Amino acid sequence: MLKPISALLLAATLTSPTMAADFSDKIKQALKSDTRTEQETKRDRNRKPVQTLEFFGIQDNMKVLELIPGGGWYTKLLAPALKDNGQLYVAMGTSRIAKSQESEKSFDKVEILGKNIEFKYNKEEKGYDLTSTKLDVTDLDAVLTFRNYHNLTLKTRTELNDSVYKALKPGGIYGVVDHTRRHMQERNNENGRRFDPVLAIKEIQDAGFEFVDYSKLHYRLDDELRYEVGRKTVTGNTDRFTLLFKKPE
Repeated sequence: MLKPISALLLAATLTSPTMAADFSDKIKQALKSDTRTEQETKRDRNRKPVQTLEFFGIQDNMKVLELIPGGGWYTKLLAPALKDNGQLYVAMGTSRIAKSQESEKSFDKVEILGKNIEFKYNKEEKGYDLTSTKLDVTDLDAVLTFRNYHNLTLKTRTELNDSVYKALKPGGIYGVVDHTRRHMQERNNENGRRFDPVLAIKEIQDAGFEFVDYSKLHYRLDDELRYEVGRKTVTGNTDRFTLLFKKPE
């Protein structure tokens, strides 16, 4: 296993403290946008977007790709923060983002990749295959995905990690957040939307990435890792791993 590098050291090579503060201020401003729904704002305290993006070292002049953005919770923050000096791309599962482009002013510069990529349910693995993992972009500064890794089959995770590696420039970062499953625990009816963080690290390193650091931002002591993430006892309070990787320079 490759030795972790300090995330602070990585961030220092990418930007200055002033740029970091400027980007955080833009995210804080985006959090106040009246385009965000009440349901979205209720998740701010739990998801800690300012601290999470600071940990990943995201800056306003970066080319950033968000994988599987879903309803656009993070997209609504990243799009306005990157609009002036950087570039936000979204890929895979982007239908709701495409629809929102018609009304979301901050989405007008967002580039949607792989619009025709579809999710196909794999009954055997109880996960999803993608009809393609090709990312038609290169020289990215960062790729981020939030609570999606667990949804994909082994084949798709492997291919997607390879595609992310190719899309990033040397030194580019890969940030992954997902719900925690106990290490080496077999899949059951309660943990299907969780993932073993040790396995995630291994798979992403196998694609050529260096493991940089992890954060305890989303560690939850009272999540016993026993129940499905949608159950009332843990919903909105799941333990999540937050992992940072780097493409070697």
